[in-house]
Amino acid sequence: MSNRAIPNAFVKNVLQNGLGRYICQLQRVTLNFCKATPSSLGTRDFIEKYLVDFTRENPGTVVYVKPIRNRAPFLVAEYLNGRQERVSTKDMPADEVCKWLEHLRTRSGAQIVNLRKEWLTNTPSIQGVWHPFLNKNPSLAGTSFPAPELYGAKTESKSATDMVLEEAGVKKVGSVDSASSKE
Repeated sequence: MSNRAIPNAFVKNVLQNGLGRYICQLQRVTLNFCKATPSSLGTRDFIEKYLVDFTRENPGTVVYVKPIRNRAPFLVAEYLNGRQERVSTKDMPADEVCKWLEHLRTRSGAQIVNLRKEWLTNTPSIQGVWHPFLNKNPSLAGTSFPAPELYGAKTESKSATDMVLEEAGVKKVGSVDSASSKE
């Protein structure tokens, strides 16, 4: 399929998918098949072998079995957002029908689109995307790592706390000992 046929969009998610638990977006599945044609054999086998297990595992999904005459078999999946997906199961074995049904069950029902970007934010940053070397010196590009001079703690001449304590006349080291000896 051409890229022109698939629309472009940004990343989307099904918001508010249940309060505190997951809600399957697949609402209804209809299995259309013919009772006589050989192209419906895999769908008929799926109905006989796997359909009861599927309905037990997915109690929130309604499953309809609809016999139709002299037509190719297909699945119709209806989602909570109102979209429908149709998959032809002509000449598929029962296992492949099961895989397609599982694929439809795990989808959100949103239309398949080409992504313009792999990320989206409502408040874009003027600065751009953060990376580990964002505010570092460009000379680090030629440095071989590990470099011990980069990992040590930086010591400034005096901190603001040291300046305030110096003006107050209190010694930083041994201030607890001198206070206990005066008592």
